[in-house]
Parts: sequence; C-alpha cells; structure tokens
Amino acid sequence: MKSIDLNCDLGEGLATDAQIIPLISSANIACGYHAGDMDTMKRTIALCLQHNVNIGAHPSWPDKENFGRTEMHKSTAEIIALVTTQLQLIDDTAKQMGAVLKHVKPHGALYNQAAKVSTVAAAVAEAVSLFNPSLVLFGLSGSLSISIAKQKGLQTANEVFADRTYTDEGSLTPRSQPDALIESIDAAVEQALRMIRQQTVMSTSGKTIPVVADTICLHGDGKHAVDFCKAIVENLKQNQVDIKPVA
Repeated sequence: MKSIDLNCDLGEGLATDAQIIPLISSANIACGYHAGDMDTMKRTIALCLQHNVNIGAHPSWPDKENFGRTEMHKSTAEIIALVTTQLQLIDDTAKQMGAVLKHVKPHGALYNQAAKVSTVAAAVAEAVSLFNPSLVLFGLSGSLSISIAKQKGLQTANEVFADRTYTDEGSLTPRSQPDALIESIDAAVEQALRMIRQQTVMSTSGKTIPVVADTICLHGDGKHAVDFCKAIVENLKQNQVDIKPVA
C-alpha cells in the first residue's frame, strides 16, 4: 500500500488543534517566536502523545507581530543561534513530558527563504545537524532546503501543500497574491491525490510542475483546516493510501 505523511502546523493558539491532531501523522509545533508559548507547546505535545502523532519543531524568525511571515536578513551565526534556541526549547519541553522530537520544519518567511537562498538553507541545516543530526528536516519539494540538507548528511522530507497554489517555478504562490490559498475542499483533495499519484502539481497558469511528495502539509490556521483535513484523510483511505510519519 502506498503511504504518505500528513503534517500540520500547530500550537499556534487556535482552537482547532484538538480536532486536527487525531487525523494527521506529524505535527509541526510553534516554538513561541511567531506564535504559541510554553502552555500551547505542552498542550499540543500532550495531544500528539495521546494520538501517537510525531512531534516536530516549527522554528521561525522572531516575528509575532506578522506571524513569522516577514523576511529577515541575518548572519549565518545568528540564524544558527535562532533556530537552535527554538529547538532546545521544544526538545526540553518534549523530554519533560516523555516525548521525543522527530523532525524540524521552518515556518513562514524562514521556510520560504531557506527554499531559495543558499546561505539561509545552509544555516538552518547546520543548526539542525549540530543540535541533533537524527532529526528529519522538512523543506519545500525540490528546493535548496532539501539539497543542502542532504549535502550535510541530514535526513529530509520533500514537502508539498494541499491548501496552497504553486507558481510556474514550483514555489508557493506568495500570500500577497489573491490566488495563493486553495479555498475549495474538492480542489485541495484533487491536488493532494495528484501530488501523491503523479508526483506533479498544476501551477496557477496551468503548467505541470514535477514534485516529490514525502509529506503533505495542511495549515492549521486555515479557515477550512478541519474540513480539508477530514476530506483528505477520507479520500486517501478510499484510494488505499496509508497515512504514516516519515520520521
């Protein structure tokens, strides 16, 4: 049976986490820099333990005001320190609760910059490698995040998105554009199945873009997040696709 990891960005202070976590296989938990705090981290980890969901860190730029979606420009040493601090915070919290950190997925602008800027990608990968080289690094499918992390000997997971549209270059459509988000359940399900079965995604202009789908993301802060998640899980089961973590 074919399998896929289904991940979601969580611990961001939304009331829907408890509905989503039983449906997914990997959770990316905010580390307090773009959203969340110690209480949300603990609550989210507890839910993951209850439902046997893999726990991951979701580090970001220090940008709560803009939910981590503002690009920043820092030195390699600053990025390594920034990411390491967040990894240490959630790793300590997980260990106190009897949980194990399995993966790392950067958030927002940090994620997007790491996908296309080699120095940012290298700094993030270095931080993960120095902290715990057994952690799996999630990155945009086919991006610099993945290739540079592999060069450093890290395990990686090529990530694709069920609730975001793509440009002709294979990157996510910027949120500043009106067609960046997928609002239809049917469209999200169709895109998810296409990425798994055909390893392709259709860009906003209709171009077929090749992707590698190791893990599919749904954003926990999306207004249709719970409905999207339920529909995708149901359709994956109907199409004999097993949901299980990559880490």
